[in-house]
Amino acid sequence: MTGLLQVLGVVFGVVLIAVGTLESFFYRDQRFYRLFLIKPEDVPAVRMWTFNLGFYNMVWGVGAIIGALMLTGAEPAAGRALLLFTAAGHVILGVILVLSERRLWASAIAEALLPAVIVALLLL
Repeated sequence: MTGLLQVLGVVFGVVLIAVGTLESFFYRDQRFYRLFLIKPEDVPAVRMWTFNLGFYNMVWGVGAIIGALMLTGAEPAAGRALLLFTAAGHVILGVILVLSERRLWASAIAEALLPAVIVALLLL
């Protein structure tokens, strides 16, 4: 089970880092306007929140990866706690996302599904 949790935790972290990179550095790219629900004229106004949100996601992703890798280290309980916190946080954030903007339901599922599996496996 530990190996599966490590793989899922690393995949989760890599996805967060990839999404954070898109948010921080590619929000101006017209291909992603639909994903971010922005219009071309909104790009200057959303710069600050997309840039910061992207880095938040990248930091969360690093936390998930570190937690997953710690599962087989000297302090596996610390790794479980870090991975559980990171995954549970994103389950909550997925719920908040869909509650705040129903059009982002697919993004909310993408944000919460893998972390929900990780939480379930950690708590079994």
